[in-house]
Amino acid sequence: MDETTRVHGSCVALDGTGFLFVGASGSGKSGLALQMMSLGATLVSDDQVLLTRDGDHLVAHAPEAIRGKIEARFLGLLNVDHAPSCRLQYVVDLDQSPEGRLPKSRKFKVLDANLPLIAGKSVPNLAQTLSLLARGAVLP
Repeated sequence: MDETTRVHGSCVALDGTGFLFVGASGSGKSGLALQMMSLGATLVSDDQVLLTRDGDHLVAHAPEAIRGKIEARFLGLLNVDHAPSCRLQYVVDLDQSPEGRLPKSRKFKVLDANLPLIAGKSVPNLAQTLSLLARGAVLP
C-alpha cells in the first residue's frame, strides 16, 4: 500500500461494494450510512475515513479511535459491528444536486484515482438505489 489521506465523510460496504459519503457537516452522511446499514450494509467508518491507494484501487478504513462508532443524531454514538476496510467503488456527494433526472456521469478524484461520483443532495430513495448498485445494478 502506498499513500494515505483522511477524508471528512462516512463509509459503508454492502455485498463487497464500498460507498464513501462526503458533504458538509449536517448534510446527512451519517444518516445515509444508518439507512444503508438498515438495508444490510456494514459500517466501515463514520465522520473520518482513511483512504489508501492500493495499486489501482482505493481502500477505506477507520481511524482506530472511532472504529465501530457512528453518530445517531439526537441519540448519541452507537457502537456497531463494522468492517475493518473496504474497496471503494462509489462516492456520494450530499452537497451536490443531480443535473436533471438522467444526469451525465461524474468522477471524484482522490490519490490519483477516479471514482464514479453520485450527486446525492435531495435524491429520493437514495439508500435503496445505492443498495441496488451494490447488488449488481449498473450506472450508464
